Amino acid sequence: MTEKYTALYEEHKRLGASFTDFGGWQMPLKYSSELAEHHAVRKAAGLFDLSHMGEIKVTGPDAGAFLDYALVGKLSAVKVGKAKYSLITNADGGIIDDLISYRLDDETYLVVPNAGNAPVVAAELAARAEGFDVTVNNISDDTSLVAVQGPNAEAILLALVPAEHRDAVTGMKYYAAAKVPMALGAWSAELLVARTGYTGEDGFEIYVPNDAAPILWAALLDAGTDRGLIPAGLACRDSLRLEAGMPLYGNELSLDLDPYAAGLGPVVALSKEGDFVGRTALEAKKQQAPVRRLVGLKGAGRRAGRSHYPVLSDGAVIGDVTSGAPSPTLGYPIALAYVDTAFAEPGTEVQVDLRGKPEPFTVVGLPFYKRPS
Repeated sequence: MTEKYTALYEEHKRLGASFTDFGGWQMPLKYSSELAEHHAVRKAAGLFDLSHMGEIKVTGPDAGAFLDYALVGKLSAVKVGKAKYSLITNADGGIIDDLISYRLDDETYLVVPNAGNAPVVAAELAARAEGFDVTVNNISDDTSLVAVQGPNAEAILLALVPAEHRDAVTGMKYYAAAKVPMALGAWSAELLVARTGYTGEDGFEIYVPNDAAPILWAALLDAGTDRGLIPAGLACRDSLRLEAGMPLYGNELSLDLDPYAAGLGPVVALSKEGDFVGRTALEAKKQQAPVRRLVGLKGAGRRAGRSHYPVLSDGAVIGDVTSGAPSPTLGYPIALAYVDTAFAEPGTEVQVDLRGKPEPFTVVGLPFYKRPS
């Protein structure tokens, strides 16, 4: 596989990042300490390069109706300037990807799939568009995505926005988006800003043309100098999303799982009119009692369960860990796991097989962490 690099790769090298392969992309794993980066996001702010994510623009008179057919949610009901979390499944109800869709105007949506799934999702959407008056345009190769996350994110972003336009940021609700004018030295433009994220904190994701991404990155770092902002890599992004109980495709979600098995039944809009890909299979699966449920696990010791570690009860395997790590914020090990439904109630005592040694864990509700209101 040919290695891919974001428009910010040289910036990451200059900042001393350690790199890792993620879906074929060379991405910053960490810059100095993943713990320091994690705590910065919880206490101040972190700056992320998410340019490996996909961006697919859907335009045309049938855009809403098309996405109602292509995805499991009712995207036609999304108001302009709002976003919706949804899933794309195959005809059997298996999850191809989870994604966020933004409605930019009456006839334009931006669909954002995960990095490793972006080509597959783009191809699926293009194939499903037959018979609809829409254009599906994969703009991933031309688009960078920069995120600033943490309690100080709004103040940092406002430093780049002219005073007369700052209401567009301060008035933006969670899961909303707007074009916001930004003044970055000699360069200025309207950029799509979304109040979304994958860390459990307040924050913004900013879509920018590749050639302007280094300018935006540098401007945000400069604006955040006195507000505790530091660049943050994929390692702390994973520990942050785990604390927030957010699923990761390839861990908690896969083609082998349907939305109901993954605990995402409410995302499926069986009440919407008309057919959609996977409807028949999902209608049947909704009636079936799940064999396992996705739960949170809290460790009693110091060792963390990792992906694929067995979950036990009295020595019998009753589940598998999908993601696990020590929680930097909470100070104890946490994990997401699929367990047999008989063991899924909060308070249930189980064990995780840590390479031959069972360690005590307790089933707890999700998320593990909620930011202060």
